[in-house]
Amino acid sequence: MSALVARLLTVRQELAIELQRFILLWRYQYRVPPFTLWWRLVLKRGVDLVSGIIGLMVLAPVMALVALAIKLDSKGPILYSQERVGRFGETFKIFKFRSMRIDAEAQGPVWGARDGDPRATRVGRWLRRSHLDELPQLFNVLRGEMSLVGPRPERPHFVDQLNDAVIRYDERHLIKPGMTGLAQVYYRYDTSVADVKRKLRFDLLYVKRMCLALDARILVWTIGVIITGKGR
Repeated sequence: MSALVARLLTVRQELAIELQRFILLWRYQYRVPPFTLWWRLVLKRGVDLVSGIIGLMVLAPVMALVALAIKLDSKGPILYSQERVGRFGETFKIFKFRSMRIDAEAQGPVWGARDGDPRATRVGRWLRRSHLDELPQLFNVLRGEMSLVGPRPERPHFVDQLNDAVIRYDERHLIKPGMTGLAQVYYRYDTSVADVKRKLRFDLLYVKRMCLALDARILVWTIGVIITGKGR
């Protein structure tokens, strides 16, 4: 009985925390009724689940070929995981195909990867240009740690620095990070604080206007970016 009571108290606390988080997001949104916001979040999660399952099934052959190419190209694991900051500052392990040498950060974390980065493997350079290295993030979407569309998840090491250097940076954590997003289709990877400030405007705009119609447009724009090879 005591275990049941403890579990009920835990559930109550979790629900209270989620309610507080919902209220914070609702207050941030632009004149959106509470039920409308709640329904948008439910639909967004439903789309993420269905798209994640279908995406993994359809792309399984492609992912198998990518895994084989990585294995034949360089030593090291096919996948790598890295700690990232998600919704309301909660950390999670993101999954990606390995695109760099296993000693890429032997000297410590490096912020952003520039064109011609010598740490990238031959296959890795192609994976990053085609964005195929991000396909394993579909597992993060299924697990509820990420969404298809949202702000780019950053590492805790850099989030701590950016919270101090960039005003309102923490507001982008009101929602789940995404595999793609409004800022991602307009700008390259962050390589400076100035880049972060430019992209933050789009991240915060998305948080305010988040809806399935906007998600659909961003996904279409993302396909265009992948096809043309523009952006990252």
